[in-house]
Formats: sequence, C-alpha cells, structure tokens
Amino acid sequence: MGARGRPEAELVPAAGYEIDLLNLAGIDRRNPLKAIRAALLAAAALPASRRLLTSRGADVVVGGGGFVAGPAGLAAKSKRIPVVLTEADRHFGLANRLLARGAQSVCLAFPIEGYEGGRFTVTGRAVGRAVLNADRDSARERFGIDPDAKVLLVMGGSLGARSINLAAIEALAERPGRDFDVIHVSGSRDCPQVKQRLAAATNQSGYTLLEYEPDLGDCLAACDLVLARSGGSVFELTARGRPAILVPYPHATGDHQRANADWMTEAGAAVTIDDGELTPDRLISETAEILGSPDRLSAMATASRALAMPDAASRIADRVLAAAAGEGR
Repeated sequence: MGARGRPEAELVPAAGYEIDLLNLAGIDRRNPLKAIRAALLAAAALPASRRLLTSRGADVVVGGGGFVAGPAGLAAKSKRIPVVLTEADRHFGLANRLLARGAQSVCLAFPIEGYEGGRFTVTGRAVGRAVLNADRDSARERFGIDPDAKVLLVMGGSLGARSINLAAIEALAERPGRDFDVIHVSGSRDCPQVKQRLAAATNQSGYTLLEYEPDLGDCLAACDLVLARSGGSVFELTARGRPAILVPYPHATGDHQRANADWMTEAGAAVTIDDGELTPDRLISETAEILGSPDRLSAMATASRALAMPDAASRIADRVLAAAAGEGR
C-alpha cells in the first residue's frame, strides 16, 4: 500500500510488485490548513485500508513510517492483524510513535534513547544486493577510472541536493588543481544546470556526471570517499565501508539527518558540515585533506565498516515471519 503521487507509486510496480494506492498527504505542522487536510485524508484512508487488508488476506502489516503507515497500521490493529514497524532514521517518526505501543515488533535502524528492549530491536536498515555485491574493478572500468586513482562520490538523493551540487561543481570542476576523480550523481532537478556548468568548466578531466543511478552499487564500489546528505543512505555507505563528508538537510523532520550524521561522525567514519557552511573552499579543503592522508582515509573506512549491518534485511524478515506465524495464526 502506498500514497498516490509518492515515489512508491512508480518504484514498487517497477520492481515487479502490486501496489494499492491511497489519497494521502504529509502533515505540515507549519501550515494548519494543510495539516487539517492531511488529517482528513488519513481519516478517510482508514476504512479504505481495512477493505484492502481484507481483500488481500493480509497476515501481517509492515509499516515503514511513510504517509500510508498510520492508516494501514491502525486498520491492521482494528482487525487484530500483527504489525511490524521499521524506523529508518535516528528520530522516531509520528506514524511509528502512534503505532509502536501495539506493534508486534519494532525494527530500528539506529539505537534510539527511550526505545530499548522488549519489542524494540536494532536491526539496521535494509541495503540492496546491488550495493553489497558491486565489484570495484568492474565499476571503475565502467566509469573509465584508473585502478589507483582516488575517487570522490558526490550525491544528494533522486532529486538532488542543490547546495551540494553547486558547491561540488564550483570546487571540483571550475577550479584547477584537483588530483582525484569525481563521480557526481546530481539528481534530476539540478542535472541541466550542473551539466551546463560542467561543459564550461576548466577541470572536466576525471569528472563523471550522472543524472540518476538507481542502486548506487557501482558508484559506491568505485569511490574512496562520499559527499552526501545523511538520510537513510548512511547505511549504504557503511555497508561498503565508505568514509563520508555529510551535509545534513537542515529542514528534515525532527532534524533526523543531523542525528544520522552524528552517528557516523561520533564513530570516526565521517565529517559533518552544516548546509550553510558548505562553501566551495570548505569542500575542497576537507576533501583534499582526507583523500591526501592515506592513514586517515583508512581509519575512517575501518570505522565505517564497523557500523555496517549488512544482514538487516534478513533480521527484519525474521520478525515479519514470526509475527505472521504468531499465536492463534
């Protein structure tokens, strides 16, 4: 089940699964009218969710904390269908707070204070096989990168992160003197602007621009350091043992991207830069310092690998199957 107009409406069918779509919207706490509209849509989605669970013959409902999780989870509770929740961030979202008390199991990507023991288990966040299995040599051959070159991966989500995109192109392509390669996944929104600036740049050699990469497997396999936001993708970084320069999105709900970045930075696997402090000068300084110090790069990579939980998908699946086969079912 998903919300119309959200990424799952395209991604789930593309992956070969059926999806039932509901009319839902996020609750904007800064806009009372939008918040009221979202609450009314959620209330209308509750009976629709009950009907869908009946027609699908659901044995268990897994909530991912998105728009649809609240109505679907409440509908499951009303029908005595067990609920398993997953929380991808270091901040417990509204839907999960609403549903956690009656959930069979809650799978946390990160340890969260106040949510320990009992039904709460730190499983990590599921990472796709493409990320885990990508081959470094094959990935570098694809991008035309020398096996011994140092490589920075720049990324900011499917749409892109404008502050990261603009700082990266100015610091790394429009200035001479860079001694490492760059793979830049700009996202669809900013790609035309970034492509135009790259075409006029003085330092295009060793700079690969991609609009979108569906699984990031080759990109992560080929790189040595990552410049990125700090959403759920931090688990993909740790799965490959990649050090990072993280720039938390400043408007994320509950400032959860800051908390995610702190998790890596406190472990010694990342450096955090506030979005407002990401200047081209700061970016080139931090990047050159890390890539130019083999010992520091190696230590950060070791710290990143130590945080990895590559079996997260199996841990979560175990809890889903246990809930489906629980007492009386």
